[in-house]
Amino acid sequence: MTVATGAAAGGGMAELETLLIGRSEAIVRVRNLIMRLAGSQASVLVTGPSGTGKEVVARCLHLASARRNNEFVAVNCGAIPRELIESELFGHEKGAFTGALQSRKGRFEAADGGTIFLDEIGDMPADMQVKLLRVLEERKIERVGSNKTMAVDVRVISATHKNLEQAIAEGRFREDLFYRLNIFPLQLPALADRREDIPMLIAHFLKQSGTKLRFDASALRALCQHSWPGNIRELRNVVERAVVLFGEGDIGVDDVEMLIGATLERRELANEDAALWEATSVSEEEADTRLPETAPVVPLRPYGTNSFDMDPRGLLGAGTCDMRALVAKLEQSLIHAALEQSGDIVADAARVLGLQRTSLIEKMRKYQIGRGERAVA
Repeated sequence: MTVATGAAAGGGMAELETLLIGRSEAIVRVRNLIMRLAGSQASVLVTGPSGTGKEVVARCLHLASARRNNEFVAVNCGAIPRELIESELFGHEKGAFTGALQSRKGRFEAADGGTIFLDEIGDMPADMQVKLLRVLEERKIERVGSNKTMAVDVRVISATHKNLEQAIAEGRFREDLFYRLNIFPLQLPALADRREDIPMLIAHFLKQSGTKLRFDASALRALCQHSWPGNIRELRNVVERAVVLFGEGDIGVDDVEMLIGATLERRELANEDAALWEATSVSEEEADTRLPETAPVVPLRPYGTNSFDMDPRGLLGAGTCDMRALVAKLEQSLIHAALEQSGDIVADAARVLGLQRTSLIEKMRKYQIGRGERAVA
């Protein structure tokens, strides 16, 4: 879970300019909207591409409001385990569940009188969406293990990079909750739509680092021409990388190519992984019965061994085969065998297969291989 709290005073346009860096028309429009919303208690839904600074905007909304001397509580809804999210948001009483050794405030209580920021709201489980909707309508919460309600006075700001309207159409997000959260929508621009702000943002990040590093004019031009799919987060990473590599002095255009090239190389590897994943993805119907009955069993080897006792020519039969279905079946067989060999411990099974633990979990989800009775993370 990612949780940040704090209180601050102030809240004028000058302060917003120190937090929302830039003079582009797009960012000026965002600052003006924040000031207009300063006196309102309406819920705000902040949307936009990942890395555009949604939490910064939420903090600005808090600082510009009359709530600025009370708490700002930020919660990443996508980072809280499903079984803990109700307790984290609404609190619990002592003995409410195993491990609840004492009563505990939830994040809504902590934000009473202030602002709560629900980041990645699109990742909230369906059962919690119902409970959150009730809290937003009644402004009352109930701790886990208690039958008493308590009133809370909070302004709710939420954010997501997902398309919630599409999620509604697919049945993954409640329409009534969407309209309760989206009283006022605030769309953040991508960094590529405010390129003129890039030099100011770079200067800000360099000042934060306390370095004497400097990007020359050719370097700044090159950075302004980059597409920045990672937005401000990506820009900040490039600046931090430059500080680590060069320390001080001038950064030229050749240095920029190297700094951005490292980002591009990682992105290309990620795209390649995604392409490989897509190439071996099959529906349940496709993966059901297409593996030939006579396909050989592939024995597991110790971790680090790359050879298998199988002749791929035997799989071709009369000269054709469904390779995607075959690979899917092979992956499922290997995962089941690795879990059995490792005593149903996912981390050990991942080592047997030469995978990251998270990669194995994703494949288990993909093939709907249960983790309950057999697999223990």
